[in-house]
Amino acid sequence: MSDLNVNGALTRRRGATLRAATVRAANGDSATGTASLVDGDVSLHDGQRTRESFLELAAAKSEKKKRRVEVGDRLSCHKAQESLLSSASGYRNYRGVINWCVVMLVLSNARLFLENILKYGILVDPIQVISLFLNDPYSWPAACLLIVSNVFILVALYTERQLSKGSLSEFAGFLVHCINLSILLTFPAAVVLWVPSMTSVGGAIALGFYTILFLKLYSYEDVNRWCREQSTAKAKKLSRSLSCPSSQQFKGGEQKVCYPGNLTIKDMYYFVLAPTLCYELNFPRSPKIRIQFLLRRLFEMLFFIQLLVFLTQQWMVPIIQSSMKPLEDMDLSLMTERLLRLAVPNHLLWLMFFYWFFHSTMNFTAELLRFGDRQFYNDWWNSESVTYFWQNWNIPVHKWCLRHFYKPLLRKGFSKMFSQSAVFFLSAFFHEYLVSVPLRMFRLWAFTGMMAQLPLAWLVGRFLRGNYGNAAVWISIIIGQPFAVLMYVHDYYVMNYGDGDLLPLTLLDEQ
Repeated sequence: MSDLNVNGALTRRRGATLRAATVRAANGDSATGTASLVDGDVSLHDGQRTRESFLELAAAKSEKKKRRVEVGDRLSCHKAQESLLSSASGYRNYRGVINWCVVMLVLSNARLFLENILKYGILVDPIQVISLFLNDPYSWPAACLLIVSNVFILVALYTERQLSKGSLSEFAGFLVHCINLSILLTFPAAVVLWVPSMTSVGGAIALGFYTILFLKLYSYEDVNRWCREQSTAKAKKLSRSLSCPSSQQFKGGEQKVCYPGNLTIKDMYYFVLAPTLCYELNFPRSPKIRIQFLLRRLFEMLFFIQLLVFLTQQWMVPIIQSSMKPLEDMDLSLMTERLLRLAVPNHLLWLMFFYWFFHSTMNFTAELLRFGDRQFYNDWWNSESVTYFWQNWNIPVHKWCLRHFYKPLLRKGFSKMFSQSAVFFLSAFFHEYLVSVPLRMFRLWAFTGMMAQLPLAWLVGRFLRGNYGNAAVWISIIIGQPFAVLMYVHDYYVMNYGDGDLLPLTLLDEQ
């Protein structure tokens, strides 16, 4: 009976096995698949063992190499290389040294500033700042001058419109522009000189605005005349590069203006307000106004203008006040000592003014107007020659001089030396114009200082290179400006307060 049970169980197992085999055969080559899975498992295990053996071999090689390096270090520790501070080393990262210089500069001047406060007390007076702009609260001649400037702007625009229509000849239009630009320079100077209520600071601001407007309108006349010349020659319509490209060349589907479609009031006043002196029919535009960027620049403008006023009243005025002794009563050592005392605060205020005007103010204006070209300055602090400094510290003026004065002289056949000298002469004229007229005295110190840049540029370029040239440029900036300031202050004192009175800048307790 038991044998039958056993045989029955075996028979059932064999039947189940046969049925399973039949099903597997019907569904496909499962035997082959099973073999493939087995082979895959074997291959995975073999690959894992291969990787492990490779890693072990790499680790062994790395260990051997490390041991060889250690042995080599014990045997030799030198190799051919330059010192880090040598120019041949190629090292350029002096950020830590620059930070150290800034810290030392702040600490040294903080000591002087504390001594100033302990000696003179707090000299800051906001009412006195307002008096620098207004002698008479009911008479604002500087503001009136700014309003009158619209007359010159509209005359230039109307003249160009008539020229584009052919209503005026080229000679007549040129004559009108010359008269307009001449009056634009002489009229505000006459007002500053002859109106008693005009203060020196108010006059300097008004004349600065009129000087900028003069350069802008000169560029406006030049570019529109170039456009007419190209139109007469049957050239393509003009854009800002004086050749208006076809519509498919425009990016983003922006609409470009071609001459004479640019002769509108909107276009003219955009150019007047834009932070540039060179006119173009189509300025590069930024896609949108960045509010955060705009607010940062506005904060910097407000902060630095208050800091400049505070440091001028607290720091510069006492030094200038103590320098009112006429030069004939001073020996050379005393004059040198006062010049050096004035050099550091004057230079720091100049650097702050540079950042406030060329970075904060001009970027704020450009962002507000979506003006795309933000290259208002280059790395003038790395200047190794005087020429490089004047080409890179004030890019808008440099572009104007290059485009409307220097290159036209070269095209007329003048030499490079003559053209460069003419550019410096023009710059010297405007420097003297902006200083002597508001002070109502003519001493030509600013003019002489600018013209002295020509021989200085030759000397530095001929005999000094690299860091020595850069040091010479810095010395000329640090010493030259306070020397001119000291000369003007001295002459102003002798002319107006020669009887022994003190300049009415700030009342000091000690002299």
